[in-house]
Amino acid sequence: MPKPCIFSGISRRGLIGALTLLPALSESLLPSRAQGAASGDPLPSWNGGAAKRSITNFVDRVTREGSADFVPAAARIATFDNDGTLWVEHPVYAQMAFALDRVKALAPLHPEWKDKQPFKAVLEGDMKTLAASGEHGMAELVMATHAGMTTEEFEKIVRDWFVTARHPRFKRPYIELSYQPMIELLAYLRANGFKTYIVSGGGIEFMRPISERVYGVPPEQVIGSSIKTRFEMRDGRPELLRLPEVNFINDKGGKPVGINEFIGRRPIAAFGNSDGDLEMLQWTTLAGGVSLGLIVHHTDAVREYAYDRDTSFGRLDKALDAAAINKWTVVDMKDDWNRVFAFQ
Repeated sequence: MPKPCIFSGISRRGLIGALTLLPALSESLLPSRAQGAASGDPLPSWNGGAAKRSITNFVDRVTREGSADFVPAAARIATFDNDGTLWVEHPVYAQMAFALDRVKALAPLHPEWKDKQPFKAVLEGDMKTLAASGEHGMAELVMATHAGMTTEEFEKIVRDWFVTARHPRFKRPYIELSYQPMIELLAYLRANGFKTYIVSGGGIEFMRPISERVYGVPPEQVIGSSIKTRFEMRDGRPELLRLPEVNFINDKGGKPVGINEFIGRRPIAAFGNSDGDLEMLQWTTLAGGVSLGLIVHHTDAVREYAYDRDTSFGRLDKALDAAAINKWTVVDMKDDWNRVFAFQ
């Protein structure tokens, strides 16, 4: 049984504000993945049941000509959270794992860190002390290791990390830990005229380089949190310099704001897994008209993780209660998915 995470003092919003957007990985690092199945079932990794029926019935209603709920293709917008909805977010977010590894890599250049918190806690593996440093501590770590360089320089650092980093439990690259049922769902929606967007609290530049290869979502259809950048000419070359300032936090109430600003249409389907997705689900489903709200409930400690109300990463509390009230679909990972990852 995986050990519970101890970062109970750090909110997702604060953590994301600290971890502000690690630009990432090129497509060349990512394996191609077949979507769908030769059997003709577009959702082969989904077990038959209420959750799967709610998806297919909704798609039929909004795409069938003559249906009272028919929605023109241009208005078929579906938004997906990323962490915990499309890929693994435990024991910590991938961006946080990256930040901790960067502290260790840069430590030889900063001998003072061995005596200064929160760097000392990272170098000694003292996660309890690190957790106690809270959001301020995480912000200090990230700003000390991620600001003051160009976007291209930082992207190379992150790309190199993704080549070597492995998830502590699954011992696989983080990019292999997307959920196969959700990959199929994305493809199924697109095959039925939907435009799929990622709307995540995670870093926009962290997701965009991998989104098309892993999820089939092009970078211009990714919305996330961001840091400020500044244009400079350096030796005749145009560069964007990363600044140690948060630009936008695309989490909780920020998600509808980001959707409105970058998409310009209200979605008719929204998919999430935590309280950070509550407002996006409300924005999508409570305005009237046909809609689908879906929550991925992590109930499978054997194949993935089991958590909801008592966790620091992906807490599902208010949104779980709201799902019952608003009749959103709740996917039981253990019962509704016959496999979680493509390699299973």
